[in-house]
Amino acid sequence: MLHLRISFLFFMLVVIVCFVSSCGLVDLRQIGVKTEPGKPNTILPDAFSPVIVRFDTPMIKNETEGNLHISSDLGVIRGDLSWQGNDLYFVPISGWSAGIRYTLSLQGTLRTVDGREARVEHFVSFFAINNNTPPLLETHWPPDGTSVSTNNFFMEFSFTKPMDRFSVESALTLEGIRNTTYEWSDDDKILKATSGNVLSPWGLYRWNLTDSAKSKDGVSLPKTYSGYFITDLDQILPQVLNVYPVLFTDGSWFPAGTDIETGLRHGQGIAIAFNKPMNENTLRSIRFEPSLTGRAEFLSENSIVYIFTRDPEPGITYTLIISGDVRDQEGLRLGADYRINFTPDIPILNVVSINFGDEVVADNFSTLDGAIQITVNPATGEFSFTIYLSQLFNDEEKQNTPQKIRLIPFFPRTLPPVALKSVNWLSGNRLYLRWEGLAAGKDEISNYYKLIIPGGRGGISSETGIFMPEDITIYLEAIE
Repeated sequence: MLHLRISFLFFMLVVIVCFVSSCGLVDLRQIGVKTEPGKPNTILPDAFSPVIVRFDTPMIKNETEGNLHISSDLGVIRGDLSWQGNDLYFVPISGWSAGIRYTLSLQGTLRTVDGREARVEHFVSFFAINNNTPPLLETHWPPDGTSVSTNNFFMEFSFTKPMDRFSVESALTLEGIRNTTYEWSDDDKILKATSGNVLSPWGLYRWNLTDSAKSKDGVSLPKTYSGYFITDLDQILPQVLNVYPVLFTDGSWFPAGTDIETGLRHGQGIAIAFNKPMNENTLRSIRFEPSLTGRAEFLSENSIVYIFTRDPEPGITYTLIISGDVRDQEGLRLGADYRINFTPDIPILNVVSINFGDEVVADNFSTLDGAIQITVNPATGEFSFTIYLSQLFNDEEKQNTPQKIRLIPFFPRTLPPVALKSVNWLSGNRLYLRWEGLAAGKDEISNYYKLIIPGGRGGISSETGIFMPEDITIYLEAIE
């Protein structure tokens, strides 16, 4: 038995010697490998600290580089690889993030330049900067799917840790919201984002907060947060409830107690009542056909008043139009133009009668046929008459009115001009005028004069601004 064992050992020795003599020497030395970090949960000092794999011998570089991988919960980390002697350096392109657990993985077959090889599986977890817990978005307003108002809209985000303001504001996307202003509170744990524009009603808005947002200690959010809300809290469309005349008394506008169709009077405005608070664009949404000028002011959140620059023309039917684009405070539109017709109940100024003396009275000027004969003083050329008007005149208009009434020579053209000699208001609506320079006709040639009492807005008007719709023109034949 011993003899057999010795024979077997001799045989094996012969085989080994033959193998060595045919193939050369075999290097059975191990490959020395160390990593930095080498211990689990090591903290690298800064964002670009390198991960180093140290070998004790020159390696086949491209194969060795393929065996090194660094990853985290966010995926594989991209980095730059370089060699310093036998040491392989890995530096992340974007830098390490604080508080993130990374894993160094050296796995596969390592080959040295001198022909040795080894199978390796080496894993080390580590952090960079710090291993603090990541911040979380604790609450946000509005909650997902909430119906909100478009007025004074803002969003609020509450975090579990004080946050880096710039990174959070840069990571926050609010679709459809522009010119956002940010306000931080509670030691930078609460962010209020206020919209700089009015949101559109009945719209879906989304927001997104990416994981690039960081806490003050540099730790990123562990995930991306997102949500949405709907601006449909108000679903009542605006409507016009009433249109009515108003009068201004003691610094305020009060209902006149009449209807708009026929009850608008001198000096009054038009009030428009809506069913809900209206947007400021309501003040610019009113027009008239035919055109009228004026301005609109709010009486309350639900009503406005249109104040005319001057009274509408009496006897004309107007159409008040409120644009269908007018919006309430939520941005909801009226939809279609609102129209209502009205005829102002504004009196006109009339010349009731003119007394030319000697019982010559004119009181129906539309039926006059030809000229009225008047008596002129042959010695002085004086002529006077009294005008009886339908409205009262104040002191200012009493001064202006005589200057507007004209008496001019008409035929023949050689007649000299006449002049107003004296004026006397017998009452608030009775005007006495004396003229001079008139001449009676002679030798079968008649002298004619034209009396013009001007109407329209530039003509004579009463103390309340009431005027005659048109001129009154009377031809006078001067006789002795």
